[in-house]
Amino acid sequence: MKNIYLLGFMGSGKTSVGKRLAEKKNMTFIDLDEKIEESEGMSIAEIFAGKGEEYFRDVEKKVLKELSAMDSCIVATGGGAVMDPENLQTMKNSGVTVSLLASPEIVHERVKNSNLRPLLNVENPIDEIKKLMFERAAFYIKSDIIVDTSDLSVDEAADEIIGELNG
Repeated sequence: MKNIYLLGFMGSGKTSVGKRLAEKKNMTFIDLDEKIEESEGMSIAEIFAGKGEEYFRDVEKKVLKELSAMDSCIVATGGGAVMDPENLQTMKNSGVTVSLLASPEIVHERVKNSNLRPLLNVENPIDEIKKLMFERAAFYIKSDIIVDTSDLSVDEAADEIIGELNG
């Protein structure tokens, strides 16, 4: 079976929905950021701080290509992975892309207590969320399936994706 790639902004539900989807479809769940942390031996925040976003994006591309050779995986990508056209093509060539969306306010509520979000260490995080979402919207809409998780439980979001995959 092809892979299913979950795209979307931080806090949109990629990890929680991805894990539930993997259970329901009897597939393997893989978090791309965790794989990057394993390969680099440091956290995403440490990579951003010590080596910069460009270095992080290069590693992200390499690890994504490695994962694309696998089958039957649910891959939760980092929020910005889709902005690289090569990454999007890699995902589309090896599976189905699913964008998870949520409102800026819902995203902020979901991630506000996490210190693992280096892009949101700013004075006004909701404005930053809106700005980044706007910049990425054109990439997210290129997905095969789009699901708004703002008002859905994890189970409801997973079931909606399964319905779209089967439909």
